[in-house]
Amino acid sequence: MCAKVARVFLAIGAAVVFSAADARAATERYNVDSDHSIVGFSVVHMVVSKTTGRFKDYTGFIEMDPDAKTVKSIEAVIQTASLDTNHGKRDTHLKSPDFFNAEKFPTMTYKMKSYEKIGDNQYRTKGDLTLLGMTKEIVLTGTINGLLPKDPMGNTRAGFSAHGKINRQDFGMKWSKVLDNGGLVVGDDVDINLEIEVIKQK
Repeated sequence: MCAKVARVFLAIGAAVVFSAADARAATERYNVDSDHSIVGFSVVHMVVSKTTGRFKDYTGFIEMDPDAKTVKSIEAVIQTASLDTNHGKRDTHLKSPDFFNAEKFPTMTYKMKSYEKIGDNQYRTKGDLTLLGMTKEIVLTGTINGLLPKDPMGNTRAGFSAHGKINRQDFGMKWSKVLDNGGLVVGDDVDINLEIEVIKQK
């Protein structure tokens, strides 16, 4: 009887080990291809329009199972001095202590905490954004646009779109001026717009 019990426990243990190995094998790391990605934002300017911009220097990765469309983790590091709104004087102001304070806080980071499927190929993630030394939870809604098993260079690629919104005041970004009509020169709500392409790590 003891030998039979031992064999049962060994069989269960082996199943657990092999199941864990299969789970690890199914989850693979994909690194962001910054040459084919956009980390962008937009914010209301003087009530009547939106100013758009992007960050040009960043790294990140996604650990996922593309077949099952499940995600284990997402992390990113963005260099705040790489901000570009296609206007030199405005960019200098945005990098100053009034806004991103790029000299004191050269990076902002994102780390996913959880995600859920909310529709056909549509997902909602919750994660921590650290900006100006403050960490706040933000929500991003996105889609998996597709998977290319093999590109001309032999790489496996995947693409994502994601959008969200933050209030810059939540991160201590207080600067603004009030217009004569009571509106703000720069709005508080900032739209986040991500178009991300990733390459499977070999």
